[in-house]
Amino acid sequence: MTNYEEEYPQWNDWHWQMRNRVFNAQQLSKWIPVSDELRSEIESCTVRFRMAATPYFLSLIDPDDPDDPIRKQCIVSSKELELCPGDMHDPLNEGGSSVTPHIVHRYPDRVLLLVTTQCAMYCRHCTRRRIVGERDCSPTIEELDKELDYIRAHKEVRDVLISGGDPLTLPTDRLEAIIKRLREIEHVDIIRIGTRVPCVLPMRIDDELVSMLKKYHPLWMNIQFNHVRELTPESEEACRKLADAGIPLGNQSVLLNGINDDAETMKALLLRLVHNRIRPYYLYQCDLAEGIGHFRTTVDKGIDIIHQLQGRISGFAVPKYVIDAPGGGGKVPINYEYVKEVDGNKIVFENYEGGLYSYLQPGGEKNDG
Repeated sequence: MTNYEEEYPQWNDWHWQMRNRVFNAQQLSKWIPVSDELRSEIESCTVRFRMAATPYFLSLIDPDDPDDPIRKQCIVSSKELELCPGDMHDPLNEGGSSVTPHIVHRYPDRVLLLVTTQCAMYCRHCTRRRIVGERDCSPTIEELDKELDYIRAHKEVRDVLISGGDPLTLPTDRLEAIIKRLREIEHVDIIRIGTRVPCVLPMRIDDELVSMLKKYHPLWMNIQFNHVRELTPESEEACRKLADAGIPLGNQSVLLNGINDDAETMKALLLRLVHNRIRPYYLYQCDLAEGIGHFRTTVDKGIDIIHQLQGRISGFAVPKYVIDAPGGGGKVPINYEYVKEVDGNKIVFENYEGGLYSYLQPGGEKNDG
């Protein structure tokens, strides 16, 4: 039992964690030292961008390290008030792809269903910060049922991603009411949940929730861990419960300057993920949302990290590096160029060690190696 659990008997109650989220400098001072400078930063920044973090996630911060990767993800910085070239209010043009107030239909066979604006923690690098955290609210089941009429009417939709905000902050019965209605739509095959709860509020993954989710397979879950230190015994136990319930877990990390933007840090994260039966799915280039420019790296850095990992860890442990195209173009894979030459039917390519090899395509002459 940790000191926190001794001091706070309700520490492992997710409702308690949500009620005791930290929104301001005074509340934060209960968990880490708050200097006058930090207090001023928080007061000025939260006028524009709301802060919220669970006591659990704050407890992972090393208070003696000003560059702590946990701290940077949850505590506001004055850098968020700096506009950078290319910053966009709605970088992925979700508003332009919204077919109803709560449904984004960008890809032919799948839609994004937004069921709440509330998260357990408001990540400082959030691409949806224009709406998430502005106020905690959710459409009623009756309102969402009308939204689902769109999905019922569009038989090409076979995959629905439930997101927000964070759907797992909803009460279990309310979340089930949404999933149940989706599962009743015959042409909806896959239901996915996008959540960061296993990372920032792992006690939410309780037996009641898991038992409910198991009833609605095929159900997948997209989660987000950005640094190996987020994989604590508590979060690993949460992921174990989900995996044991037959729910495939796909991790979607964001490449973040000063947090995970080197190959060794990323390698440690990826190997720990696969140890916990979590498939590294995407590594996102940080989006062009307003106020998060200090988190962005160059694209070359992302390409180099994936290149350094390729061949040095198992292929299924290497995520796909993507840019979610600004303006709503969708996810685009960004790759190191292994093909070095195309000469007629002969392809010359590089392996992970830098060696050159050739492959003779059908219709060519003898392969000379």
